[in-house]
Amino acid sequence: MAGPSLKQVTFHLRRYEPGKDREPRWEDHRIEVAPGMTVLDGLWKVKELSAPSLAWRSSCRMGICGSCGMLINGRPRLACNTQIAELKSDVVAVGPLPNFSIIKDLVPDLEPMFEAHRELMPYLLRADTPEQDDPTGEYWQTPHELERYLQFSYCIKCGCCMAACPTVATDPQYAGPMPLGQAHRYNSDTRDAGFGRRREVLSGGSGPWRCHFAGECSQVCPKGVDPAKAIQLMKQDLVFDLLRLRRRRPPAAVAEAPHGTMREDIPAAPARTVTKP
Repeated sequence: MAGPSLKQVTFHLRRYEPGKDREPRWEDHRIEVAPGMTVLDGLWKVKELSAPSLAWRSSCRMGICGSCGMLINGRPRLACNTQIAELKSDVVAVGPLPNFSIIKDLVPDLEPMFEAHRELMPYLLRADTPEQDDPTGEYWQTPHELERYLQFSYCIKCGCCMAACPTVATDPQYAGPMPLGQAHRYNSDTRDAGFGRRREVLSGGSGPWRCHFAGECSQVCPKGVDPAKAIQLMKQDLVFDLLRLRRRRPPAAVAEAPHGTMREDIPAAPARTVTKP
């Protein structure tokens, strides 16, 4: 018995090769699409059949690494997490993420995003660095304290939020939702004491005050992170700090407890999680 006929779909691809093309151009490739095929699967098929030089980034194929962020039918998405059938179109338009320069074809230059990320020190900052480097115990943390930053820790740095942000598109100084969201992730972590150091960067032209709260960054995040919320909470923290209303946490102490001991059983004060970031 013959199987169902395969659907024909046109991949409308934005191509650009430095040194060869003066500007990006569009190129069409028609392929057969089976049920369940993702945009990334389609790109591999196009490369195999008719465009061997087509370039893009991808790795895990599971929506974890964030490598395959692309502009797909006008929306920043992960190619590996986007099924062609979900697009409900006979044309799949694929281009590199906007707001970044193009290295080649569908490969954006994410270095400016990661540079802004590095400037905001996306790691735990503490005074007891010997304890961090050679831990003797754990910093305990309650579930409530974990919830303050947990969703922001799901960020996979794919750049989709940066591509959707209208402020990033028009303001080269603005750090953008990914770096700012991750700065808030660490500022909200009870193990961290680096707010004062990050504040020097956050208070400048690259900080959250440039955000117009369009909310597009949160709309397109493939992991459900809400960077727009993080930026607004960061603004609140900076204002409270200026007015000396920000609650200052005491330095986290190392708590030693036998395996399985709950925080409620430990009379010693500050509760925190693992030392290593």
